[in-house]
Amino acid sequence: MKRLLWLGVGLAVGALVVRKLTRKANEFTPSGIATSLSQSAGGLVESMRTFVDDVRDGMTEREQQIQQAFAEGELYDDEQDAQEGNR
Repeated sequence: MKRLLWLGVGLAVGALVVRKLTRKANEFTPSGIATSLSQSAGGLVESMRTFVDDVRDGMTEREQQIQQAFAEGELYDDEQDAQEGNR
């Protein structure tokens, strides 16, 4: 009975190892590499979009500050704001 149990355990472990190795081997096929590259490129493109959106938001906010100062007739000095830490 013990031998049958260990045979079953061995078969199960062997099947899991073969399955894992097959998946890993498929990652190194041309289609697997292409899939991996497309996912990486998609992540990079999304990161760049987020960065560009953040920069645009910052530019819009800064432009509104400048327009508000102009509308109030204040002298707007970027150097003074940079020294005060408002920038």
